[in-house]
Amino acid sequence: MKKLFSFLAVFAIIFISNCSEIPENNDPVLGIWSKTEISSSHQDGETVHREEWIFNDAFLGRYHSYIDASIAFYTDFSWSEENGVYTIEYSGTDIPKAEVQLNKSSETDLLEYQNGNLFARRE
Repeated sequence: MKKLFSFLAVFAIIFISNCSEIPENNDPVLGIWSKTEISSSHQDGETVHREEWIFNDAFLGRYHSYIDASIAFYTDFSWSEENGVYTIEYSGTDIPKAEVQLNKSSETDLLEYQNGNLFARRE
């Protein structure tokens, strides 16, 4: 009887695990996005500030901030999409959430704030 119960328990576990399916996320925002700004001052010369967002299919991502070639800051973020507006939230930091829209063009894809300013460009 114990063998039968064990067999049924193993069968039930296998059956339940095979029934669950992870939905495929093929959102167009997936991938690497970046923004680079070059500032110059008379004393320090040029400083390159680069920001990079890596969006993955689990509605999470990784943010990196570089000054020149050195990483200055990095953190994880979560993202969601509703009616074409992507909301990016950096929990545990003081970075404000961003609401952006995807603008596809023939040259490159852009993420833009709702006022039209550039947030990031696809790499």
